[in-house]
Amino acid sequence: MNDSFERKPDWLKIQLNTTENFRYLKRLMREERLTTVCEEARCPNIHECWGKHKTATFMVLGEICTRRCRFCAVKTGVPLAPDWGEPQRVAESVAKMGLAHAVITMVNRDDLADGGASVVAETVRAIRGAAPGCAVELLTGDFQGDREALGLVLESEPEVMGHNLETVRRLSRQVRSRSDYDRSLGLLAAARDIAPGQALKSSLMLGLGETEDEVLVAMDDLLGQGVTILNLGQYLQPTRRHLPVQRYWTPGEFARLRERALEKGFSFCDAGPLVRSSYHAGAGYLEYLRNAKT
Repeated sequence: MNDSFERKPDWLKIQLNTTENFRYLKRLMREERLTTVCEEARCPNIHECWGKHKTATFMVLGEICTRRCRFCAVKTGVPLAPDWGEPQRVAESVAKMGLAHAVITMVNRDDLADGGASVVAETVRAIRGAAPGCAVELLTGDFQGDREALGLVLESEPEVMGHNLETVRRLSRQVRSRSDYDRSLGLLAAARDIAPGQALKSSLMLGLGETEDEVLVAMDDLLGQGVTILNLGQYLQPTRRHLPVQRYWTPGEFARLRERALEKGFSFCDAGPLVRSSYHAGAGYLEYLRNAKT
Protein backbone atom coordinates (compact mmCIF):
# COMPACT_ATOMS: atom_id res chain seq x y z
CA MET A 1 0.00 0.00 0.00
CA ASN A 2 1.36 3.45 -0.91
CA ASP A 3 1.07 5.79 2.09
CA SER A 4 2.59 8.86 0.39
CA PHE A 5 -0.80 10.59 0.57
CA GLU A 6 -0.49 10.69 4.35
CA ARG A 7 3.24 11.13 4.90
CA LYS A 8 5.12 14.06 3.42
CA PRO A 9 8.64 15.38 4.06
CA ASP A 10 9.10 18.31 6.42
CA TRP A 11 10.03 20.65 3.55
CA LEU A 12 6.48 20.32 2.18
CA LYS A 13 4.87 21.80 5.27
CA ILE A 14 3.13 25.09 4.53
CA GLN A 15 2.21 28.00 6.76
CA LEU A 16 -1.45 29.04 6.67
CA ASN A 17 -1.89 32.78 6.31
CA THR A 18 -5.50 33.88 6.49
CA THR A 19 -4.75 37.60 6.40
CA GLU A 20 -7.15 40.34 5.42
CA ASN A 21 -5.80 40.12 1.85
CA PHE A 22 -6.65 36.42 1.77
CA ARG A 23 -10.17 37.03 3.07
CA TYR A 24 -10.66 39.95 0.66
CA LEU A 25 -9.70 37.88 -2.38
CA LYS A 26 -11.89 34.98 -1.31
CA ARG A 27 -14.87 37.36 -0.97
CA LEU A 28 -14.06 38.96 -4.33
CA MET A 29 -13.97 35.60 -6.14
CA ARG A 30 -17.34 34.61 -4.69
CA GLU A 31 -18.96 37.99 -5.36
CA GLU A 32 -17.81 37.99 -9.00
CA ARG A 33 -18.66 34.28 -9.48
CA LEU A 34 -15.11 33.56 -10.56
CA THR A 35 -13.10 30.35 -10.46
CA THR A 36 -9.44 30.19 -9.52
CA VAL A 37 -7.07 27.34 -10.21
CA CYS A 38 -5.62 28.15 -6.79
CA GLU A 39 -8.74 26.63 -5.21
CA GLU A 40 -9.78 24.07 -7.84
CA ALA A 41 -6.32 22.47 -8.11
CA ARG A 42 -5.72 22.72 -4.34
CA CYS A 43 -2.52 24.70 -4.80
CA PRO A 44 -0.28 24.60 -1.70
CA ASN A 45 0.74 28.23 -2.23
CA ILE A 46 -2.74 29.74 -1.99
CA HIS A 47 -2.16 31.27 1.44
CA GLU A 48 1.15 32.83 0.38
CA CYS A 49 -0.12 34.18 -2.94
CA TRP A 50 -3.51 35.38 -1.70
CA GLY A 51 -2.42 36.42 1.76
CA LYS A 52 1.02 37.94 1.13
CA HIS A 53 1.32 38.86 -2.56
CA LYS A 54 -2.36 39.55 -3.31
CA THR A 55 -2.18 37.56 -6.54
CA ALA A 56 -4.39 34.85 -7.99
CA THR A 57 -4.64 32.71 -11.11
CA PHE A 58 -8.08 32.97 -12.72
CA MET A 59 -9.54 29.89 -14.41
CA VAL A 60 -11.97 30.69 -17.22
CA LEU A 61 -14.54 28.61 -19.12
CA GLY A 62 -16.10 27.22 -15.96
CA GLU A 63 -14.90 24.73 -13.40
CA ILE A 64 -15.65 21.48 -15.23
CA CYS A 65 -12.98 19.99 -17.52
CA THR A 66 -13.67 17.61 -20.40
CA ARG A 67 -10.54 15.60 -19.59
CA ARG A 68 -9.73 13.39 -16.63
CA CYS A 69 -6.00 13.70 -16.05
CA ARG A 70 -4.79 11.40 -13.30
CA PHE A 71 -2.86 14.13 -11.47
CA CYS A 72 -5.46 16.91 -11.45
CA ALA A 73 -8.15 17.75 -8.87
CA VAL A 74 -10.27 19.88 -11.22
CA LYS A 75 -13.75 18.39 -11.74
CA THR A 76 -14.44 16.34 -14.88
CA GLY A 77 -17.78 16.10 -16.63
CA VAL A 78 -20.08 17.87 -19.09
CA PRO A 79 -19.42 21.64 -18.88
CA LEU A 80 -21.98 24.40 -19.14
CA ALA A 81 -22.08 26.73 -22.13
CA PRO A 82 -19.45 29.49 -22.03
CA ASP A 83 -20.36 32.50 -19.90
CA TRP A 84 -19.60 35.54 -22.06
CA GLY A 85 -19.85 37.81 -19.05
CA GLU A 86 -16.90 36.03 -17.44
CA PRO A 87 -14.10 37.87 -19.30
CA GLN A 88 -15.35 41.25 -18.11
CA ARG A 89 -15.78 40.04 -14.53
CA VAL A 90 -12.22 38.73 -14.53
CA ALA A 91 -10.96 42.03 -15.95
CA GLU A 92 -12.82 44.09 -13.35
CA SER A 93 -11.40 41.90 -10.57
CA VAL A 94 -7.88 42.32 -11.93
CA ALA A 95 -8.42 46.09 -11.86
CA LYS A 96 -9.82 46.02 -8.30
CA MET A 97 -6.81 44.03 -7.12
CA GLY A 98 -4.39 46.42 -8.81
CA LEU A 99 -2.42 43.57 -10.36
CA ALA A 100 0.74 44.23 -12.36
CA HIS A 101 0.73 40.64 -13.70
CA ALA A 102 -2.40 38.53 -14.14
CA VAL A 103 -2.41 34.81 -14.92
CA ILE A 104 -5.35 33.33 -16.84
CA THR A 105 -5.71 29.58 -17.19
CA MET A 106 -8.55 27.40 -18.43
CA VAL A 107 -10.20 24.02 -18.23
CA ASN A 108 -9.98 21.90 -21.37
CA ARG A 109 -13.11 22.42 -23.47
CA ASP A 110 -13.01 19.70 -26.09
CA ASP A 111 -16.78 20.20 -26.45
CA LEU A 112 -16.28 23.59 -28.14
CA ALA A 113 -15.29 24.04 -31.78
CA ASP A 114 -12.39 26.35 -30.89
CA GLY A 115 -11.58 24.67 -27.58
CA GLY A 116 -12.49 27.85 -25.73
CA ALA A 117 -9.90 30.00 -27.51
CA SER A 118 -12.34 32.85 -28.20
CA VAL A 119 -13.23 33.21 -24.50
CA VAL A 120 -9.55 33.22 -23.52
CA ALA A 121 -8.79 35.89 -26.13
CA GLU A 122 -11.75 38.00 -25.01
CA THR A 123 -10.50 37.80 -21.42
CA VAL A 124 -7.13 39.22 -22.45
CA ARG A 125 -8.81 42.04 -24.37
CA ALA A 126 -11.10 42.81 -21.42
CA ILE A 127 -8.11 43.08 -19.07
CA ARG A 128 -6.43 45.46 -21.52
CA GLY A 129 -9.46 47.71 -21.25
CA ALA A 130 -9.95 47.52 -17.48
CA ALA A 131 -6.29 47.40 -16.37
CA PRO A 132 -4.13 48.64 -19.26
CA GLY A 133 -0.90 48.52 -17.25
CA CYS A 134 -1.28 44.86 -16.33
CA ALA A 135 0.79 42.16 -18.04
CA VAL A 136 -1.24 39.08 -18.97
CA GLU A 137 0.09 35.54 -18.81
CA LEU A 138 -1.89 32.64 -20.26
CA LEU A 139 -1.75 28.98 -19.35
CA THR A 140 -3.84 27.18 -21.95
CA GLY A 141 -4.79 23.67 -22.94
CA ASP A 142 -3.61 22.18 -26.22
CA PHE A 143 -6.77 23.02 -28.23
CA GLN A 144 -6.37 19.49 -29.64
CA GLY A 145 -3.52 20.86 -31.74
CA ASP A 146 -5.80 23.30 -33.61
CA ARG A 147 -3.49 25.97 -35.02
CA GLU A 148 -6.42 28.27 -35.88
CA ALA A 149 -7.65 28.23 -32.26
CA LEU A 150 -4.12 28.98 -31.05
CA GLY A 151 -3.97 31.87 -33.51
CA LEU A 152 -7.14 33.36 -32.02
CA VAL A 153 -5.49 33.38 -28.60
CA LEU A 154 -2.21 34.86 -29.83
CA GLU A 155 -4.03 37.65 -31.68
CA SER A 156 -4.95 39.04 -28.25
CA GLU A 157 -1.19 39.54 -27.65
CA PRO A 158 -0.60 38.15 -24.15
CA GLU A 159 2.77 38.97 -22.65
CA VAL A 160 3.39 35.29 -21.86
CA MET A 161 1.94 32.24 -23.61
CA GLY A 162 2.13 29.15 -21.44
CA HIS A 163 1.28 25.50 -22.02
CA ASN A 164 2.43 22.77 -19.65
CA LEU A 165 4.27 19.67 -20.80
CA GLU A 166 3.47 18.36 -17.28
CA THR A 167 5.71 15.28 -17.33
CA VAL A 168 8.38 13.41 -19.28
CA ARG A 169 7.67 11.59 -22.53
CA ARG A 170 7.61 8.08 -21.04
CA LEU A 171 4.93 8.96 -18.48
CA SER A 172 2.81 11.34 -20.53
CA ARG A 173 0.16 8.88 -21.71
CA GLN A 174 -0.23 7.45 -18.19
CA VAL A 175 -0.51 10.86 -16.51
CA ARG A 176 -2.40 13.04 -18.99
CA SER A 177 -5.88 12.34 -20.35
CA ARG A 178 -6.38 12.72 -24.12
CA SER A 179 -3.19 14.77 -24.30
CA ASP A 180 0.04 14.01 -26.11
CA TYR A 181 3.67 14.90 -25.43
CA ASP A 182 4.45 15.71 -29.05
CA ARG A 183 1.20 17.61 -29.54
CA SER A 184 2.12 19.84 -26.62
CA LEU A 185 5.57 20.45 -28.10
CA GLY A 186 3.90 21.15 -31.45
CA LEU A 187 1.57 23.70 -29.89
CA LEU A 188 4.51 25.58 -28.40
CA ALA A 189 6.39 25.44 -31.71
CA ALA A 190 3.30 26.75 -33.52
CA ALA A 191 3.04 29.62 -31.03
CA ARG A 192 6.66 30.53 -31.81
CA ASP A 193 5.93 30.46 -35.54
CA ILE A 194 2.67 32.44 -35.34
CA ALA A 195 4.04 35.07 -32.96
CA PRO A 196 7.84 35.32 -33.25
CA GLY A 197 9.26 36.93 -30.14
CA GLN A 198 6.39 35.72 -27.97
CA ALA A 199 7.51 34.74 -24.45
CA LEU A 200 6.81 31.01 -24.09
CA LYS A 201 6.53 29.15 -20.80
CA SER A 202 6.00 25.57 -19.64
CA SER A 203 6.10 23.53 -16.44
CA LEU A 204 6.90 20.01 -15.28
CA MET A 205 5.74 18.07 -12.22
CA LEU A 206 8.29 15.79 -10.59
CA GLY A 207 7.64 12.77 -8.42
CA LEU A 208 5.64 10.58 -10.81
CA GLY A 209 8.47 8.15 -11.50
CA GLU A 210 10.65 10.16 -13.90
CA THR A 211 14.45 10.08 -13.82
CA GLU A 212 16.72 13.11 -13.77
CA ASP A 213 17.96 12.26 -17.26
CA GLU A 214 14.37 12.23 -18.54
CA VAL A 215 13.77 15.66 -16.99
CA LEU A 216 16.88 17.01 -18.72
CA VAL A 217 15.66 15.60 -22.06
CA ALA A 218 12.28 17.30 -21.51
CA MET A 219 14.13 20.57 -20.89
CA ASP A 220 15.92 20.17 -24.21
CA ASP A 221 12.65 19.38 -25.96
CA LEU A 222 11.09 22.58 -24.60
CA LEU A 223 14.09 24.71 -25.50
CA GLY A 224 13.86 23.30 -29.02
CA GLN A 225 10.37 24.80 -29.35
CA GLY A 226 11.46 28.25 -28.17
CA VAL A 227 10.36 27.95 -24.52
CA THR A 228 12.53 30.13 -22.27
CA ILE A 229 10.54 30.27 -18.99
CA LEU A 230 10.32 27.03 -17.00
CA ASN A 231 8.81 26.03 -13.66
CA LEU A 232 9.57 22.74 -11.90
CA GLY A 233 7.57 21.54 -8.88
CA GLN A 234 6.77 18.49 -6.80
CA TYR A 235 3.63 16.52 -7.69
CA LEU A 236 1.34 16.09 -4.68
CA GLN A 237 -1.48 13.54 -4.77
CA PRO A 238 -4.70 15.57 -4.40
CA THR A 239 -6.89 12.60 -3.39
CA ARG A 240 -6.49 8.84 -3.05
CA ARG A 241 -8.18 8.46 -6.46
CA HIS A 242 -5.26 10.19 -8.17
CA LEU A 243 -1.81 8.88 -9.05
CA PRO A 244 0.33 8.22 -5.99
CA VAL A 245 3.60 10.04 -5.46
CA GLN A 246 6.52 7.82 -6.46
CA ARG A 247 9.25 10.04 -5.07
CA TYR A 248 9.71 13.33 -3.20
CA TRP A 249 12.51 15.33 -4.81
CA THR A 250 14.54 17.27 -2.25
CA PRO A 251 15.07 21.05 -2.24
CA GLY A 252 18.72 20.42 -3.11
CA GLU A 253 17.76 18.34 -6.14
CA PHE A 254 15.40 21.06 -7.33
CA ALA A 255 18.18 23.63 -6.91
CA ARG A 256 20.49 21.50 -9.05
CA LEU A 257 17.86 21.14 -11.76
CA ARG A 258 17.35 24.90 -11.76
CA GLU A 259 21.08 25.41 -12.30
CA ARG A 260 21.04 22.92 -15.18
CA ALA A 261 18.03 24.66 -16.75
CA LEU A 262 19.77 28.04 -16.68
CA GLU A 263 22.98 26.50 -18.04
CA LYS A 264 20.99 25.01 -20.91
CA GLY A 265 19.61 28.41 -21.89
CA PHE A 266 16.32 29.09 -20.11
CA SER A 267 16.02 32.78 -19.23
CA PHE A 268 14.18 31.94 -16.01
CA CYS A 269 13.58 28.77 -14.02
CA ASP A 270 11.73 28.55 -10.73
CA ALA A 271 12.23 25.13 -9.15
CA GLY A 272 11.23 23.81 -5.75
CA PRO A 273 8.90 21.41 -3.97
CA LEU A 274 6.03 23.93 -3.75
CA VAL A 275 6.57 25.66 -7.10
CA ARG A 276 3.56 25.59 -9.43
CA SER A 277 2.92 26.85 -12.97
CA SER A 278 2.05 30.42 -12.04
CA TYR A 279 4.27 30.73 -8.96
CA HIS A 280 6.39 33.91 -9.17
CA ALA A 281 4.94 34.43 -12.66
CA GLY A 282 5.66 38.15 -12.71
CA ALA A 283 9.30 37.60 -11.77
CA GLY A 284 9.69 35.09 -14.60
CA TYR A 285 8.37 37.52 -17.16
CA LEU A 286 10.61 40.36 -15.94
CA GLU A 287 13.64 38.09 -16.14
CA TYR A 288 12.62 37.13 -19.68
CA LEU A 289 12.50 40.85 -20.60
CA ARG A 290 15.93 41.50 -19.05
CA ASN A 291 17.44 38.64 -21.03
CA ALA A 292 15.71 39.76 -24.24
CA LYS A 293 17.42 43.16 -23.96
CA THR A 294 20.93 41.71 -23.56
